[in-house]
Amino acid sequence: MQWSVIFKKELLENWRNFKWIWVPIVFIIFGIMDPITTYYMPKIINTVGGLPEGAEITIPQPPPEQALLMSINEYGTIGVLIIVLITMGLIAGELKSGVSELVLSRPVTYTNYITAKWASTVLLILASFIIGMFFSWYYVNLLFGDLSLSQLFGAIFIYGFWMIFVVTITVFVNTLFKVPGLVGFVSILIVILIHMVTSIFGRFLAYSPANLSSYVSAYVHTGEMTADMWSSIFVAIVGIALLLLLSINILKNREI
Repeated sequence: MQWSVIFKKELLENWRNFKWIWVPIVFIIFGIMDPITTYYMPKIINTVGGLPEGAEITIPQPPPEQALLMSINEYGTIGVLIIVLITMGLIAGELKSGVSELVLSRPVTYTNYITAKWASTVLLILASFIIGMFFSWYYVNLLFGDLSLSQLFGAIFIYGFWMIFVVTITVFVNTLFKVPGLVGFVSILIVILIHMVTSIFGRFLAYSPANLSSYVSAYVHTGEMTADMWSSIFVAIVGIALLLLLSINILKNREI
């Protein structure tokens, strides 16, 4: 009951701040931007490019699988920034203003306080991501060729865990600092470091959650879930659970 009250309060606050409107719209825009731009670019260049009369530029069109991956690549950059932007003041802002002290002085557990805020943010991000991916899938099918729903659902399933992992990292950093801007900077830095370490030591870190983006590409092209994919998902789930536990303990000790 206590958890659901905090969760509903966070959902309502996100609605009042119009996050349930602008976040899905942003995800839709970045989901369809690359496929549409890629398809119409030759026509745009031939129309306004100032080419000699009779000259035309022909750009090979990517297969539908590659067109969908363009959208996922956008979510890997812009999407991460949006996640951090939304989440960086989730707890740090309340720590700075003293709201968290008022809330936690009541019979509200640290576990309920953090996990309810985390769950409301995860729901917002995943819902926006799914909507954006469906729009991307629609335009890919319309412009580049048929792409099955199973490929779309598999891509959403695999990459969704990476997005949840990024949300959890930002929630964790929220418990370390009271300045939202600093939380955002450190969170992005951690995500970049995870990618760098995974890239450098990829041979030994095949199960790193950072590999989920490359595993999405493999799945979209083959339609098969490999052992490495499941292992990375498992490591992501374990990492999410550990980060939430650390967040609860850090905030509890900080308040004491």
